[in-house]
Amino acid sequence: MIHAKQYGSSGPNLIVIHGLFGNADNWHSIAQALAEQFTVYCIDLPNHGQSAAMTNATYPNMAEAVLNWASLNHLDTFHLLGHSMGGKVAMQMASMAPPAMISKLIVVDIAPVDYQPSHTRILEGLMMIDATQPASRKEADTILSQYESNLAVRQFLLKNLQRSEHGFKLALSVKNIADSYSTILQKPTIENAIDTPTLFIKGENSDYIIADYQSAITTVFPQASFKILSGTGHWLHAEKPLPFTALVKRFLA
Repeated sequence: MIHAKQYGSSGPNLIVIHGLFGNADNWHSIAQALAEQFTVYCIDLPNHGQSAAMTNATYPNMAEAVLNWASLNHLDTFHLLGHSMGGKVAMQMASMAPPAMISKLIVVDIAPVDYQPSHTRILEGLMMIDATQPASRKEADTILSQYESNLAVRQFLLKNLQRSEHGFKLALSVKNIADSYSTILQKPTIENAIDTPTLFIKGENSDYIIADYQSAITTVFPQASFKILSGTGHWLHAEKPLPFTALVKRFLA
């Protein structure tokens, strides 16, 4: 089952999908701003947040889970926004959904290409937290700091901590994510070009979208347009929420 948080109740439907190790709560403030014009649904992907575990987390399987959730909730048409891994899920959904279902698509700082592994040590650290169930958030950070030196990255990852009977555990199915990681790095499975109006938003300082990927993007998304958010990295929506939200509203208007 997919878990979602709803913001607002008027205007067109907008589904927002977080990235790897994230959850619906990451988008809380932006969803509140977008709820002025849209009915926003921030979802937890399988293996993340409060959604169900999924052993074989391929893009078709994750996309099918979200599309099934949308159908169960009578969302016949909607806009779709996905960041990073969530952007790949969104692209996969656009290839699988009936043509009229997804009105417009926004893909944030990811491309339909294969990527090199960059989260192996993080996964090891998260598995260590799962195994030890630390007694405090500080202890969890001490464990994770042996695997990831960047404090901001650790703070983001530790947003998944939740209290349990025996200490703190993660609201992540870490083993399933680790087992599916090689698949997560791959591009979505898309056979035919997608005519949905699509906006790709790149963080200026991020290398997740580079010039070499433009042909791969436009082959799959011939209607694609591109925007660069200056002075931002991969987490551009968190770094510059106001200009990011303005870009989203302008494209979906």
